[in-house]
Amino acid sequence: MKGESGMDIRRAKEKDMDKVMELLSQVLEIHAAIRPDIFIPGTTKYTREELLDIFADNERPVYVAVDGDDSVIGYAFCQVKSQPFSNNMIQFRSLFIDDLCVDASARGRHVGQALFEHVKDEARRMGCYEVTLNVWEGNEARSFYEKLGMKVKESQMEFILGPSGS
Repeated sequence: MKGESGMDIRRAKEKDMDKVMELLSQVLEIHAAIRPDIFIPGTTKYTREELLDIFADNERPVYVAVDGDDSVIGYAFCQVKSQPFSNNMIQFRSLFIDDLCVDASARGRHVGQALFEHVKDEARRMGCYEVTLNVWEGNEARSFYEKLGMKVKESQMEFILGPSGS
């Protein structure tokens, strides 16, 4: 998909590995700041080896936004999911956005919006009923997703027992 700003969106390739790893680190640090009780600073969600497998998996497509020099400025990690998980619901397919990130230096240039539109187009092409994602409470990205037209489908709640289980 070619954007008016010279940006393209395509499937991730092995040559994108270093920049994708850098962006995974940016996302982790945002999450670690919000939930230091869960996320470990200085880590990434995937290893390089895991990324290679994911990049090749058509059920877990990774789309990257690239600038005119074909350098990655954002990504969307996706997973095709079959719904529902029970007998009392209609069967359908979903494209779940597992992770979406725009490089800090490229924010404000509509990269995230272009990635989201591309994911929606791909979901339609795959015959999916919906596009879904999860967002952590306290993440400023929530208002961005709402501006794109996303609505809360369900909420997950927690009760933290603490280190002793109490």
